Amino acid sequence: MTTITDYTTLQAAVVEYLAREQDTTLVARVPGFIQLAEAKFNRLLFCRQMENRATALIDTGSSEPEFISLPSDFQTMRRIRLSSVEGKPCLEYRSGTQMDEYRASIANASSQPAYFTILGDEIELVPTPDAAYTVEMVYRKTVPDLATNSTNWLLTMAPDAYLYGALLEAAPYIKADDRIQVWGAGFSSAIDGLNGLSLTSEFNAGPLTVRVSGQVV
Repeated sequence: MTTITDYTTLQAAVVEYLAREQDTTLVARVPGFIQLAEAKFNRLLFCRQMENRATALIDTGSSEPEFISLPSDFQTMRRIRLSSVEGKPCLEYRSGTQMDEYRASIANASSQPAYFTILGDEIELVPTPDAAYTVEMVYRKTVPDLATNSTNWLLTMAPDAYLYGALLEAAPYIKADDRIQVWGAGFSSAIDGLNGLSLTSEFNAGPLTVRVSGQVV
């Protein structure tokens, strides 16, 4: 059996499992099966390896300094703060409607941002920034696709997730309905294991402390 180490060997392993090496049409479809599996990874995986930190400098010379472009690999936001301000205050999330209402209530005056929302591929800040603040984002990023990266952290850590993910996408194409349950179970087990491992690593990062509300003496 092929040892999975990169994009090429993953494709070879998928073809081996499908036992259709002579079917050139099917072999040509394997990259597509892998792409579909990666789309599922980005929807289902919540691993610490997907967390990323990035900074952006607010452009006060722009006609709309309250808008900042999101990173190209952005999925979901975990935290956003003003890293150039003393204390690095975090910004609070507000809906688009709440942002508009607050902006109207302060007559759109410029000041240090306190709230943010996400609109398409941009972050909107309110109040409108009055200085060139540095914004630090901690966000969940997409898994780097193998078609342009050859390998990535997920393939190294969990080649079974990629293998079963691609096989599961191939099953309807080759009309192997009897294999969907088997390959689906393998895929689900890999996803659950990865998410569980990430959760365990976070909780095991330090001693558990119980905090009681009220005055601490």
